[in-house]
Amino acid sequence: MSDDYDLDSGPDPATFAAADPEPDIDADDPVYAVGVGPGNPEYLTPRGERALREADVVVGFTTVVEFVEDETDADLLTCGYKDEADALREFGDRVAAGESGTAVAMGDPNHSGYQFVGKVQDAVEREADRRSVAPRAVRVIPGISSLQVAASRARTPMEDTEFITLHKSGDLEADMDRLAEAVDDRHLLVLPRPYDRMPGDIAEFLLAAGATPDLDALVLEKLTHDDEEIHRFTLAELAEHAGGDGREDTPFSDLVVLAVRQPR
Repeated sequence: MSDDYDLDSGPDPATFAAADPEPDIDADDPVYAVGVGPGNPEYLTPRGERALREADVVVGFTTVVEFVEDETDADLLTCGYKDEADALREFGDRVAAGESGTAVAMGDPNHSGYQFVGKVQDAVEREADRRSVAPRAVRVIPGISSLQVAASRARTPMEDTEFITLHKSGDLEADMDRLAEAVDDRHLLVLPRPYDRMPGDIAEFLLAAGATPDLDALVLEKLTHDDEEIHRFTLAELAEHAGGDGREDTPFSDLVVLAVRQPR
């Protein structure tokens, strides 16, 4: 994958991460990509905790690392979007030099984190190539996703539900089309994108696509945190909060899941 990828034109790091299955379980000394859960430390799995405890170096967004920094004595490489590439480059270099590495992502990487997994894998392989050593396998350790918690709170069984993540960079047209196709006969669980595709915007889109206005729409905010809230609307009521693309344009935080329930 090139350093010059563009998330609107490709290649998408998520596609790179999903190109092949993981190597066999006995792969030597893998690098781990750990889902840390929705933020409450009680939802960090024991296997993820062990990967953190045994790491020499941990990389992740500052807001994610803060949730797990007490679980490890590793060096912490924190970043935001602007310096993500630099942090991953240093992480890849240290892993290539023989250190044990763990990357951390919010929730479960399998639900909304493959762009990050792809970037981690690319950095690990690129720095190994630069040092002329064999690249180490990147193994995902699943976490508890806010989607799973939302399904429990909203009582939307996953087998009867269409899950869509909008919490990614790049074009969302195909994902929105999937929502429009599913809203007539399946529950929806949606990870909105801050702040241009928030719950109100999604509700407005679904109504324009012909969805029933009085469907139950739950905005589940800060799940598992002490200040968790569940806001209950009809789809039409929620659409009143559509518009804008900034934090000040929505009453909801960026830690939300939208559940739209089909009547039963």
